[in-house]
Amino acid sequence: MKIKQSILTGLCLLFVWTAQAQTQVIAHRGFWKTEGSAQNSITGLQKAAEAGVYGSEFDVQLTADGVVVVNHDDVVEGLVIGETRYEKLKDIKLKNGERIPLLEEYLKTGKQLPEIRLVLEIKPHKTQSQENQIAAACVRLVKKYGMEKQVEYISFSMNICEQLVSLAPDAEVAYLNGDCAPKDIKAKGLTGIDYSYKVFYKHPEWVKEAQSLGLKVNVWTVNKTADLQKMIAMGVDLLTTDQVLEAKEMVSGREAR
Repeated sequence: MKIKQSILTGLCLLFVWTAQAQTQVIAHRGFWKTEGSAQNSITGLQKAAEAGVYGSEFDVQLTADGVVVVNHDDVVEGLVIGETRYEKLKDIKLKNGERIPLLEEYLKTGKQLPEIRLVLEIKPHKTQSQENQIAAACVRLVKKYGMEKQVEYISFSMNICEQLVSLAPDAEVAYLNGDCAPKDIKAKGLTGIDYSYKVFYKHPEWVKEAQSLGLKVNVWTVNKTADLQKMIAMGVDLLTTDQVLEAKEMVSGREAR
């Protein structure tokens, strides 16, 4: 009986490990390649949840008066976000007619969609002071809505990543720039790497090396079929893409084999 129990326990552990090892899909700037949606929109987040993917990635910027808004570029309609008060930005429309969202609005919507992870990218800012300010503001809002387990942080700025590790030591934080080996990421206290697929073509060994260190491996932004296939075959944990449905179908097809 004990032998049977040991075998069953081993099989269960193997099943859990295999499930964890399967690549999952993140919608880049939300699921915007669908009717009524737009990049970094509230609808994009909702559509990503409807598509049943692991997560929805989005970008945030800090206005001159300290408001965190959801937008990729640091300039919108000729206005530099970091040099402009929110009052002058609040009525600017996205391509689907929505206003540029506040981070707080985005989080409120995400709170109602607990099945999807919110992958919050904090864009690099011109000064370290601005970077420290937006990192603190993001962590504060995430804590306000009790979403510490639902939000993951990413950034191209190592300073921002280090601030996040300090401010939210239990949070998942990944570095985007691709110029740091997994062992160095681990040493800094981050929980993952989130590198361009081009970096993994150059350093394919980094995928398994990172995973062996307990780091999560994400890859961005993978849109071509051949690249999607290659990254899935490499065994990355997460795959960020604009081709949400195609990527999800490819992952599901691989799991079914």
